[in-house]
Amino acid sequence: MAEQRRDCGEQDLVGGRYRLLEVVGRGSTAVVHRALDEFLDREVAVKLTQSGARDETELRRSDMEVKVLARLNHPGLVTLLDAGTDRAPGGSPRVFLVMELVDGADLRERLREGPLDPSAVAEIGHDLCEALAYVHGRGVVHRDIKPANVMLLDHPDAAARFHAKLTDFGIAWAVDSELTLENAVSGTPAFLSPEQVRGETVGPASDIYSLGLVLLQCLTGTLAFPGPPLESAIRRLTLPPPIPDDVDPLWRELLARMTAMDPASRPSAAEAAAALYRMAALGTLGGPLAEPVGAAEELRLAEVRSYAAPGTAESGAFDRIARLASRLLGVPMSTVSIVDEDRIWFLAAHGIDADHVARDPGLCATAVLQDDLWVLPDAAADPSAAGNPLVCGDLGVRFYAAVPLKTPAGANIGTLSVLDRVPRTLSRVHAAALRDLAGVVMDLLVVRREAREVGSPAEAAAAIVLLPEVQVTDPAPPAEPASLVGLPSAG
Repeated sequence: MAEQRRDCGEQDLVGGRYRLLEVVGRGSTAVVHRALDEFLDREVAVKLTQSGARDETELRRSDMEVKVLARLNHPGLVTLLDAGTDRAPGGSPRVFLVMELVDGADLRERLREGPLDPSAVAEIGHDLCEALAYVHGRGVVHRDIKPANVMLLDHPDAAARFHAKLTDFGIAWAVDSELTLENAVSGTPAFLSPEQVRGETVGPASDIYSLGLVLLQCLTGTLAFPGPPLESAIRRLTLPPPIPDDVDPLWRELLARMTAMDPASRPSAAEAAAALYRMAALGTLGGPLAEPVGAAEELRLAEVRSYAAPGTAESGAFDRIARLASRLLGVPMSTVSIVDEDRIWFLAAHGIDADHVARDPGLCATAVLQDDLWVLPDAAADPSAAGNPLVCGDLGVRFYAAVPLKTPAGANIGTLSVLDRVPRTLSRVHAAALRDLAGVVMDLLVVRREAREVGSPAEAAAAIVLLPEVQVTDPAPPAEPASLVGLPSAG
């Protein structure tokens, strides 16, 4: 660093302390340097933008605006360390933003390799929506959401997930300025909202539209509005972005809402974040949730009667699986359930003092309709579950995750679920563990059915191979079983 400091002239000192080094990025109106903070002796990134201020009063006003951005602090944002205005060597005013220096690829670079897996797109989108919810809540609109302004911190493996950070608030500080059509198209036309193209004052919904286009490109690998800048911008004044038919229905619904022509019809950043979290937890996405009816429900109930035989004495294998699920995830409650026509039977209930509850409105009755893992990070904040007795009653469930028990015939007969009284997230490792344990439960049920077909009930019970005890350190003392007080019971 000492050699770098000697190589730079005094004219390269910004804000009295940031010594500019090499250029690491360049746009149409700004340039980003790697720089040395001489006060703290650390490397940072400094973005320089020419200011439109014409006198000292306007320059001081700009200085106050950019310092508002310097107070933003969120895990989903590239940290803005300092901001202000000074004079370039030629005397013209300039705005400088000092940010943490992130070494890693941006989303634009990653997309050159092709589209991303839907679960990875959901993880990226969730992080960005959480960041946008934070900045929108503080009266800031980014106005330049695009792949180049998204930094990817981790390349996921079996034990990790994508983490994304939003960067470059280069035009967000001028929140009162109106983009003209000419200025908008000369910016980043491929991701502008219709209201930006029209030169209107934009709000948080504009960021949601732009992010919808970014997520659509992540899924398809192509721009929604390709072509020359002016043509690309004009087309979105009358047309929604085309979403290919092979995009999953859950994604199609969310992206259509995010890119609605009317800003008032778009979800908030917080609403989109909740939807994306659930989609990330699902992994391989299924179709929209729908109640099974007619022949499909008849098949499911026939499979329930074939495998479960409610009321039959069970072995300790299911209890061990439930305890293991609780220990692996560090949660106080877990169940192995069978969802019958009107009841939810518990083959095992760890931390819950009950053997069955009414099917409606049990959470397991919703989870059994899914094709894969179903997660409620905070059930109290989810409109679909906030009124459920498990959530609003004495048990106070906040976190719920369940994997359906799918028979070889393709019918879901029950669930393996874990519950907690505090909101929480679910890692890829824990999601995979739940899927594996649900598979073990279903294997045991298959063995029991086969044994029942050839022998007595006693022989059927003996046919289930008990799982060996697995030593897993409990993250917290085991909770006393919770009584399902206030839940409806089916006789």
